[in-house]
Amino acid sequence: AEEFPEVVRPIMHYFGRAPSHQFAERFGPLIPPDRIHGAWENGRVVGSGGVFPFETGVPGGLIRAAGVTLVGVLPTHRRRGIFGDLMRTQLKDVRERGEPMAYLWASEDTLYGRFGYGIASFSGGIDLPRERIAYAEQLEPAGEVRLVEPDEAVEPFSEIQRAAAAQHPGMFVRTKEWWTVRRLADPEWVRAAEGGSEQVRALLELDGRPAAYALYRLNFSADRGIPAGFTNVIEAVGVSPEATRGIWRYLLDIDWMARVKANLLPQDHELFLLLREPRMLRFELREGLWVRLVDVEAALAARSYKPGEPVVIEVRDDLFADNSGRYRVGPGGAERTDAAAELSLPIQSLSSVYLGGFTFGELARAGRV
Repeated sequence: AEEFPEVVRPIMHYFGRAPSHQFAERFGPLIPPDRIHGAWENGRVVGSGGVFPFETGVPGGLIRAAGVTLVGVLPTHRRRGIFGDLMRTQLKDVRERGEPMAYLWASEDTLYGRFGYGIASFSGGIDLPRERIAYAEQLEPAGEVRLVEPDEAVEPFSEIQRAAAAQHPGMFVRTKEWWTVRRLADPEWVRAAEGGSEQVRALLELDGRPAAYALYRLNFSADRGIPAGFTNVIEAVGVSPEATRGIWRYLLDIDWMARVKANLLPQDHELFLLLREPRMLRFELREGLWVRLVDVEAALAARSYKPGEPVVIEVRDDLFADNSGRYRVGPGGAERTDAAAELSLPIQSLSSVYLGGFTFGELARAGRV
């Protein structure tokens, strides 16, 4: 643990600053020291990569997963195979710990495919003028929204987010430590990164029970007395469609703001059909999660499937030979088989479809199945 600031120095180099005690305090409690791998030369760390141990939503429930983070190699040591050695060592460690899946947000989309990761979702951002916030259908306000302090937020926000993760594949479950140390922490350097103003915490209760929450920042400005600022929605999460509609209605109706902005939204977000003018969202698409199945048999057994005829798929995995083989997948689950394969694909493609973000048909049209 005492080596943590030094071990994350390679990735911090690319953020333009040295590791600080603030950084260690924010991340150190969330990453077990034995989940960080470092490449050392003459007593100095030249490359590293870490893992957040998570529970993560998949179709049908929650599984254990490795959230890959803080991966970097100093520019003085590039092109020596250090990054590849780190990634392979990390994946083997994930597998030995019984986590069927690793996943991450990629800083560059060319880095991880060669280690079996496949793009598994898209996400996007919005920039909505407040004069275009009308819903397509008139919805009566439901429940009550109140602003809460960080300590008061931990319990209900945690309850809401865990319930939402079980319904939304790819969403990880935050621990109480994650809420306290990271998500609800609001030091000056975090404010600067997210817009400069104080974090606001809103809780929506339906029938007296926590149903949705929002974290946001108000960035006020005015041009000759006319509001020109924006509401920056960090995240808004509900346990039901009604709750999600309600918390977004609250966010869109905040006065004295000219625009509402948000990032990391799924491409099938409710706002597309809630709003009367969805094009005014100005939704900007980018890649989202990258997934790597490290134990295919366990991963396939952990999720649910839609009704239909079983399909036999043949998987190729260059890193984990025992993942390679044929699996019959159907409504009753997944099992190994010697039957003839109907689909053949590399581990990257199976990882892409695992959470449901893409279909086999979409990958086939791109030549990936």
